[in-house]
This record gives sequence, C-alpha cells and structure tokens, in this order.
Amino acid sequence: VYDVVVSGGGMVGSAMAAALGHDVHFREKKILLLEAGPRKATDCLPESYSNRVSSISLGSATLLSSFGAWDHVCSLRFKPFHRMQVWDACSEAMIIFDKNNLEDMGYIVENDVIMAALTKQLDAVSDRVEVLYRSRAVGYTWPFPCHTSDTSPWVKIDLADGRRLETKLLIGADGQNSMVRKAAGIQNIHYQYDQSAVVATLHLSEATDNNVAWQRFLPSGPIALLPLSDTASSLVWSTSHEHASQLLNMDEESFVDTINSAFWSNLHHSDFIDTAGSVFRSAISLLMPSGTAARQLPPSIARVDPKSRAVFPLGMGHATEYVRHRVALIGDAAHRVHPLAGQGVNMGFGDIACLTHHLSTAAFDGKDLGSIKHLLQFETERQRHNLSLMAAIDLLKRLYSTSVAPFVLLRTWGLQTTNALSPVKEQIMAFASK
Repeated sequence: VYDVVVSGGGMVGSAMAAALGHDVHFREKKILLLEAGPRKATDCLPESYSNRVSSISLGSATLLSSFGAWDHVCSLRFKPFHRMQVWDACSEAMIIFDKNNLEDMGYIVENDVIMAALTKQLDAVSDRVEVLYRSRAVGYTWPFPCHTSDTSPWVKIDLADGRRLETKLLIGADGQNSMVRKAAGIQNIHYQYDQSAVVATLHLSEATDNNVAWQRFLPSGPIALLPLSDTASSLVWSTSHEHASQLLNMDEESFVDTINSAFWSNLHHSDFIDTAGSVFRSAISLLMPSGTAARQLPPSIARVDPKSRAVFPLGMGHATEYVRHRVALIGDAAHRVHPLAGQGVNMGFGDIACLTHHLSTAAFDGKDLGSIKHLLQFETERQRHNLSLMAAIDLLKRLYSTSVAPFVLLRTWGLQTTNALSPVKEQIMAFASK
C-alpha cells in the first residue's frame, strides 16, 4: 500500500513525484511513480536540439528550483528570453512584453532536457520515491467513500505484468487520453481545432543575442519563433491540416523561404486598416507617449535541421472535475490548450504547486491524503485559474483566425491600446508567469 501513486511519468507526472519526494512532511510516506516507457537518459544530450520545446514561466522555474530540478536544467542547456513581441499579419498592430533592465521573462527549454533534469532529481530522492519504468496500469478499482470492514478503503491498481498495488491517493498525470480520468468516470469536454502545429529546429542567418520570443498572428494561425541559442530557434507554426502537410513535405529551400515570408510579408495588409491603425496609434502616442515601444525585426532564417520537421494535431479539452474520492488529475489529464500562449506545461506545473501545498498541509495535520475535502480546495483554486486562461487563449485563437475587416480593425485597436497601457501588460505578464 502506497500513500501516493502518480500515474504517468512525463514532465508533469515526474515533477509531481519529485516535489512530493522533496517535501519535508512526506519524509515518512511511500510514493510511487508509474511510467509505461523506459527510463530517460540523463548523462549526455545530443548536439542537435530537439524539435519539442516548452516555454517555462518564472513561476514554473521557481517550482522546479524548489525541489532541485532547475539546477539540473541549468547544468544542461536552456535559453532565457527578455522580451516578447506579438504582432498581427493583417495590420501594423503589435504588443511588446518586457521587464525593466531586460530581466528574464521566461526560458525556452527542450522537453528532453526537462525530463533529464527530473530523472536526475528522482534519482536523488530514490529513498523516498520509487519509480517503476515499463509499468503500465491496465485497470483500477475504486473504493466507496464509506467502506465496510470487508472492503479495502484504498484505490487498487492492476498492472500489465499481473501485479496489484493499492494507494491512498492516485494522481492521474497520464496525458490528454488519461486512463485514470476515464476509469474514474470523469467527463472530459473536448474538441479538435481545424489546425495542426508544425515544429522544427531552425538556424539563423547570423549570430545574434536572440533573446526575444516572436509570434505573428496569420489568418491561418499563429507562427512563433522561440530562441534556443545565439544561432538557433525553435518553430511552432499552427496552421490548417492541408498547409501543415505541405510544409512538412516541402524541400528545405522552399520551407525556409515560406517561414521568412510568414514573418516579414505584408501580403495580408489593407490600406484602410493601415490608415485607421496609424491614426489610432498616433492618438495613443500623444496621450501616453511612454506606452509606445519600438518595433524590432525578427531574425532571418538560413536553414532547417534535417529530420526536425514534425506535425501534430491541435485541440482543446477540460475535465469537468479534477478530483474524486482518492483521485486527482493534473496536467493534460485535466486540461489541454492551444500552444499559442505557451502555457500548456506551465498550467501543469501550477497544478503541482497547488496540489503539493494542500497535500503537505494535510500530511502535517495528520489527515487522510485521499480525502475529498482538501482535494476540493485544490480543484477550486486550479479551475479558477485554468478556465480563465483557457477562455482567453481560445478567444485569441478565434479572434485572430479571420481577415474580415471589422474584426481586424477591432483587434488592431485593442492590441494598440493594450500595448500602451503598461499596468495592463504587467497584469497579463504576472498572470502568465504563475
């Protein structure tokens, strides 16, 4: 019988297990991490960058630091960014996020680096956290909230190799197709966007400080360029399934030309929108001269890493409940979002920080870890944060997926106004950095 079993050893599941293993109030608890795949290599990284990266917020970096994993990330490789520039392909409107003295706004880290760091940290707490690799759960048996003397009060977990485990609390961190969520009978509201994301590792035409995260909203979807080093960046281009397939199969020269054009071309501009936006921008600069910031030009792309191009479909999903008696969902098992704001894994790390806090308090007070009472506190806090963020991301995606003039004008004025209002931008950055 374990006190906590975390099902799913991806970035969020591994971080959850490592956070509990580091917690002072869990010193005497038995924690298990179940991972269907093999153990990730931690000793050396390939020279070439992975095409799957995450934008790690300051809040997520703080969480990873709290149990020692961020030190491992820093010893491997990561790239801080000091500025974000977001602009519209249908107008001159833009918004720039930065901090005083060009402090770090966040970090671009390869998912493989995060996993290697978390695996190292799990090794460091192996006396408190047991990890079962190549172990797949095939069934769960749930206890009744009020058990009788002849029934077990714990969750039973059947593994593919025939073993049966029991736990006082099961944490589902097993992704968007979560078996824990399905087995617990928790409804998941989801739909597929009519889009796929194209990812690739790109090399710049010349070396630069490369500390800006760039994103341009095209009518077909947002395209983002995220810094990896002074000479390399990561591409995330959300577009139609048909266009994504074309991008995947293009020759390298055509692919590079298409990316440069997507960031530099004014093909979607109209004289009416440009004039209306210019007049509005001039009025704002008179009223709030300190609120305007100079536009920077994105770097030019020279080539793409061979075999780094890949495509995956995009969707949105949200579990109607994050908790049941002795069960909690975190990460993609609880919520899935469009990558345009780079908040997917940060939402999962936010879940960990919140759940760890409530479980640590319960352990200190000697309470039942699987009790619905404190699990509901976690659910309330995280749903309040996650739902508002998901709604904002979905609204942005829909607002920028059109080139109809009234909508373009509306978002142009909205973007220009927001860019001029420093307190509003600070609130947005504070919310996104949690």
